Amino acid sequence: MGANANVLENRPPSRPARYLRDHRFRLTLWTAAVEGFLVFVHVIPHLVIYVLAIAAIGFWVVLARNYRSALARNAGWIFAASQALAVLIPVVLFVAKWIAVGAIAIIALVALVILFAERPRS
Repeated sequence: MGANANVLENRPPSRPARYLRDHRFRLTLWTAAVEGFLVFVHVIPHLVIYVLAIAAIGFWVVLARNYRSALARNAGWIFAASQALAVLIPVVLFVAKWIAVGAIAIIALVALVILFAERPRS
């Protein structure tokens, strides 16, 4: 048997690539948490997070997942995943705000019913 030119060379990944691969969930969560905090305190507008998430996911789908470099591929994955997670934070805050407003309105209505249903004591 001769050597086949179509066989891919399976090199071990570099030390930085192994680090990113081994810690990518932690790096993704921390990146998303920091960005979420910056959105929460209004340092970064939430629309910027939406645009960045679209760009990051598009970058991953079109380019980064096909990179030969394990380091670049893992960095692209972390970038896309952290942006996809970070975009959930303004959405969750928006939904939570309206749930809180609804709960306060229901409490106010119940309080009014109780107050107006009470008979005066004489």
